[in-house]
Amino acid sequence: MYKTVIFDVDGTLLDTERVVLQALRVALGNVGLHYEQDDLRFALGITGEKALAQLDVKDRDAVMADWFAMEAKLNEEVEVFDGIVEVLAKLDGIGVVTSKNAGEMETGFYPFDLAQYFDAIVCASDTENHKPHPDPLLRCMALLGVDPATTLYVGDATYDMACAHAAGADFGLALWGAKRTDGFADANVVLEKPSDILKYI
Repeated sequence: MYKTVIFDVDGTLLDTERVVLQALRVALGNVGLHYEQDDLRFALGITGEKALAQLDVKDRDAVMADWFAMEAKLNEEVEVFDGIVEVLAKLDGIGVVTSKNAGEMETGFYPFDLAQYFDAIVCASDTENHKPHPDPLLRCMALLGVDPATTLYVGDATYDMACAHAAGADFGLALWGAKRTDGFADANVVLEKPSDILKYI
């Protein structure tokens, strides 16, 4: 049983996958780089900087700005996953650790009125190292004043799982966002729907 739950954002709290990848694909296309959407799935769960570093992008700042501007335009297509709000309302002392930076949080997280449920929010702008490095999760747990041994980090990406284990916490696979279990053999808990979290508290 866990005393603390910390959540990822994209693919865990918010159904953003299609919007993130579509916006990235358009931004890359605008500079003559054409990819299929599935070829860009690696970008989910890591910072935009890391994603663009793995692509043949010369002016990363310009592409990044275009990517995030396109995401903001598509924001109305993003939805909170069914059942998330009901679960958050039943939990105390919870946190968020995300690869979104501060600017992305302003347009892609805070408008969804979820921040009210969290006692600590750590984004990519808050730490020098990012997932899968443990620092963001360690910072969040320190802010909450909790023990990693009794903490469950819920996410949808292998980067989330690596971050959790490196920080000494357990990892809960948000199957509603990940939509697959391959690559997650080391997940401590597989959660088919958000309400499953309550079984482990």
